Amino acid sequence: MTFSVVAHDPATGDLGIAVSSCILAVGRVVPTARPGVGVVAVQARSRRGLATSLLNGLAEGASPGDLVRRAAHAAEDADRQIAVLDVAGSVAADTGPGSFPVSGHLLGAGFGVQGNMLGSAEVLPAMAGAFTTAHGGLADRLLASLTAGQDAGGDLRGRQSAALLVVSGSPATDEDDGVRMDLRVDDSGDPVAQLRMLRNLQRAYDERDYEMLALFAPEGARDLYAALAASRRGDREAARTALAAMRARPAWSAWLASMAGDDRVAAVSHLLD
Repeated sequence: MTFSVVAHDPATGDLGIAVSSCILAVGRVVPTARPGVGVVAVQARSRRGLATSLLNGLAEGASPGDLVRRAAHAAEDADRQIAVLDVAGSVAADTGPGSFPVSGHLLGAGFGVQGNMLGSAEVLPAMAGAFTTAHGGLADRLLASLTAGQDAGGDLRGRQSAALLVVSGSPATDEDDGVRMDLRVDDSGDPVAQLRMLRNLQRAYDERDYEMLALFAPEGARDLYAALAASRRGDREAARTALAAMRARPAWSAWLASMAGDDRVAAVSHLLD
């Protein structure tokens, strides 16, 4: 009923999972991760507490292979499909006999793809191939794999939700919770495409790509990003127009006054002096 990819990035130590399914809010059900410990995918008809048990096992020093073998011999988990990835990039998976066909899993160096009730037998090979050949960071490679799976048939029943979760390979601290990315599409006619858009929007926020944010950020904030984008490219008139639109709204006008010392807003104001 679901297809997913779990993977480790040896360059950064990050761990991640991307998943899509024809169920509501798959991000609540399938992907589970703990910074400094590992990532788990629980699919098909897995019991809800299995992910916690598997992560606890990793935290206690068990290997992914041992944990998967234990689950494979547990009568209560006969209908499940699972994948377990640790911080070293070791990965193991199992598809229970009760999983819906077409189902299965494929493992590679530091990654695994798995799915059940798939639209074709080509879904998993397409996902594995896309992950190994994709460029960019872990999140982008996970999304490339998920997209390839969708294009090859995805979930037999259709499309509804998708999720992308990336965590640090180091344990969380008081200063850093270890979550690098946590994006979800809970209900959409094309959730994988929507997830890619969210990833691009997240990148724009992270990289302060004001030009993109001026187009795709929430409507109320677009004038702010338009002003910042205009300031960055030295377009005095466009910055003036965007700021005028902001000042026309009482709440935004008060916010601008309170942000007088902010470097970004000050740069715009300086351009208009």
